[in-house]
Amino acid sequence: MTIPTDTAPATRSRTSGSGSGSGSGSDFARLSRRVTEAGLLERRPGYYTARLGLVIALLAAGWGAFLALGDTWWQLAVAAFLALMFGQVALVAHDLAHRQVFGSARRSEIWGRLFGNLGIGMSYGWWMNKHTRHHANPNHEELDPDVSPDILVWSTEQARNSRGPARLIGGHQALLFFPLLTLEGFNLHVSSVRALRSPSMKKRGLEGVLLFLHIVAYVSALFLVLSPGKAVAFLAVHQCLFGVYLGCTFAPNHKGMPTFTGDDRPDFLRRQVLTSRNVRGGRLTDVMLGGLNYQIEHHLFPSMPTPHLRRAQVVVREYCAEIGVPYHETGLIRSYREALTHLHRVGEPIRQRRKES
Repeated sequence: MTIPTDTAPATRSRTSGSGSGSGSGSDFARLSRRVTEAGLLERRPGYYTARLGLVIALLAAGWGAFLALGDTWWQLAVAAFLALMFGQVALVAHDLAHRQVFGSARRSEIWGRLFGNLGIGMSYGWWMNKHTRHHANPNHEELDPDVSPDILVWSTEQARNSRGPARLIGGHQALLFFPLLTLEGFNLHVSSVRALRSPSMKKRGLEGVLLFLHIVAYVSALFLVLSPGKAVAFLAVHQCLFGVYLGCTFAPNHKGMPTFTGDDRPDFLRRQVLTSRNVRGGRLTDVMLGGLNYQIEHHLFPSMPTPHLRRAQVVVREYCAEIGVPYHETGLIRSYREALTHLHRVGEPIRQRRKES
């Protein structure tokens, strides 16, 4: 297990019988009973009706402003606003994937594809597959796709064995982390389209049609309303800021927390708590991070509605103290500092190799 120097969908929780003694006596089972008895797993249809309605209205208002303004450089302000809205749509799609909104898988998939594929050009099926594997084994270097060494390296062992872009970038990845996030929006679109070639993706035809409609409508709107130069500038600002916002939303959650390899796989509760970091903050933090600032609670109870996570934190934190499980929580700025410090530290083998060559 790799521990940083400065730190101590599944769409539903699939592991109520996992971990240190499956069954009613496990640590997680006892915690789950407390959470259930507190009513924290009950659905919040009113909250989600208001949230989905507000996000749709703001997204529509952004595109309405785009059409009303016409061919002007003020459109770059609209691009920044729509980047924020695309991030909020992605967070709604995340909640839909975890069935926080609807109990029905069919309804969740329908709305998830509308928000993901059609709304922001991100394949719901591709992301769902990737995110499910992440939730099952967070920060496991062989099993979690979010810590695979494609571009960045997440442990010294990955750094020693790095090849290609990871070897080129890894030595200075802490400095390059935020600049690389400007490409994350483009990466989501490209990965979504590439995933359509996979025969394992469900409803590839529907996914492809919705992605095609989004791309055509998006590009057509830009080049019909704006001059070519302004259209390219709008696209760059919009997609780069979208990538930065989305990356900043997810980066504090696990980056720089312990990683696992091979059979080093503790029970469910410890697997989720030890690899996750909570971010302190008020209601604005809750809104901007979509509730993912309560990452520990979210990983323990993926189907828990977002507005219940704040209350669940009190229960989970107290329970972890009772059973002696480290519970890591920090401020937003420090969460990025911890992540970047970890990225710099694990890149040392690459820097050392360059000095020796």
